[in-house]
Amino acid sequence: MSAAVPLLFGVPLKYVSLVVLTVQKSLLVLVMHYSRIVSDVRYFTSTAVLLCELTKLLVCLYLTARESMNENNGRLNMRLLYTDVFGGDSWKMLIPAGLYTIQNNLQYVAVSLLDAATFQVTYQLKILTTALCSVLLLGTSLGTMRWASLFALTLGIILVQLPSTPSAVSVDAGVSSKFMGLVSVLTACMLSGLAGVYFEKVLKGSRKSVWTRNVQLSLFSLPPALFGVLVVDGSGVRSHGFFNGYTLWTVAAISLQAFGGLLVAVVVKYADNILKGFATSISIVLSCLVSFWLFDFHITMPFVLGTSLVVFATYMYGKYSAPSPPTKVAAATPLPTSSDSRPTDEYADSDADTANSESIPLSDLIIRDDDDIGASKSPTTRQTSKQD
Repeated sequence: MSAAVPLLFGVPLKYVSLVVLTVQKSLLVLVMHYSRIVSDVRYFTSTAVLLCELTKLLVCLYLTARESMNENNGRLNMRLLYTDVFGGDSWKMLIPAGLYTIQNNLQYVAVSLLDAATFQVTYQLKILTTALCSVLLLGTSLGTMRWASLFALTLGIILVQLPSTPSAVSVDAGVSSKFMGLVSVLTACMLSGLAGVYFEKVLKGSRKSVWTRNVQLSLFSLPPALFGVLVVDGSGVRSHGFFNGYTLWTVAAISLQAFGGLLVAVVVKYADNILKGFATSISIVLSCLVSFWLFDFHITMPFVLGTSLVVFATYMYGKYSAPSPPTKVAAATPLPTSSDSRPTDEYADSDADTANSESIPLSDLIIRDDDDIGASKSPTTRQTSKQD
């Protein structure tokens, strides 16, 4: 007898998940871009990155403490929590923390220099960079369809970058700004792929919970983020103040980055890879349409063709799951039975008490950026590691 389909107001939760994923992915880019142009006085992006990491730290610390209490009959052992966060191999999180901090700063630079539609399409290149890092570092084997999807993705992004008119190739301030924006987003994609796969590799060889790893990740992201505030924007912050140029749109952009992954974490377990790919594809189309309406974005034939290829490639890449790589995973301790023990991440999974050891990609356990089906990281089972 098949299990009942979960409903919310009479609607299957997998379709609710589709809507939530689509809205979150679309709003993040659009709000980030609008927050950079809505005011003549631009806020310092390094301060936004610092506040975002601080927010993630507080949220993940609360959830880690809650998880610890569930495992200890409602008591919070501060010494055990401290040892869990700072002990053992916690130093391994220094590398991805630094990479993610640089990536987040580059995202703000790119979204300031590029229109929202171009940024949204180009940023899907993270699928390619994550796949390549996964193949090189984890030994993941990609099928023929996934390689074909990656080729179509690359071709589509190249088409999107083509100038709309012959005169556009002249070297001027606009072209220079777009070039810097493209360099920023391409670098961010490479850092996203490397950091995400490295994080997965650490998770596979660890018994720490994913919530604990996210506390470490956010905590170790604070020093490089603070370095950006003091060194990169230090003179401006000292002269005009930390919150100079902040608007409600700035707060919305920070909130979407900090809580977006956690919001998706609540519902993403009801959406399979196909639905997640579909959500990403729809969000790309919506971003393009809204950019045309709000930001006076000019849609050209190369852009339409390129975007269509990217949408198709993104959907197809998510449709074909990658087989498990020949990576040994550390033995696990039994899972707690409490339904409140829910380790997740940026496109996190949830439901740590699943009894049937369902396969969940570790790429769905990272609350760092808008990194969804872009990861080619292989699935592992719930009972494979304590962090799941």
